Amino acid sequence: MELYNRINRKTIKMSKKLITDELIEQKMISYGYGETNSHDEEYVRELILKHYDAELTDQWQSNCDYYIYEESTADGYSVFVACYDTSSISVNEDIHYYDSDLSGKLQDAIKDGFEIYVDDLHQCFIDDAIQELYEYLAERFHAQAIDELEDEGYKQNTAVAG
Repeated sequence: MELYNRINRKTIKMSKKLITDELIEQKMISYGYGETNSHDEEYVRELILKHYDAELTDQWQSNCDYYIYEESTADGYSVFVACYDTSSISVNEDIHYYDSDLSGKLQDAIKDGFEIYVDDLHQCFIDDAIQELYEYLAERFHAQAIDELEDEGYKQNTAVAG
């Protein structure tokens, strides 16, 4: 009977090894994607650029891999150029009337690990691109944390409230 009770208590303990938000957060912190750090914009920017081995600069260099900058048209309108080669700009593909179109272009360049020239490093489209990449990676790392916890013997709580 005593042996049965010890085995039963151990089984109950093992079955209570549930994945919690706290355990997930500990894993996320170990990856650099904890909740506290997610509110520090400079930290998030550095984290994303490091993850993709990309670099942003506002110093014009002819050897950058990608360029995003503002230009003026002959009649005084502002347009945005996003291109690989400043000596071969395609009006149809590289010229943007709205800066909101640049977030996706910047995300692609960051994911490619490019050195990217941006004429103003404090533009909203940069923050948007960094935030979207952060959210994408945080979701991936969240799933990885759960997978690792399951590999360690933890179980997801499947109880339904109500």
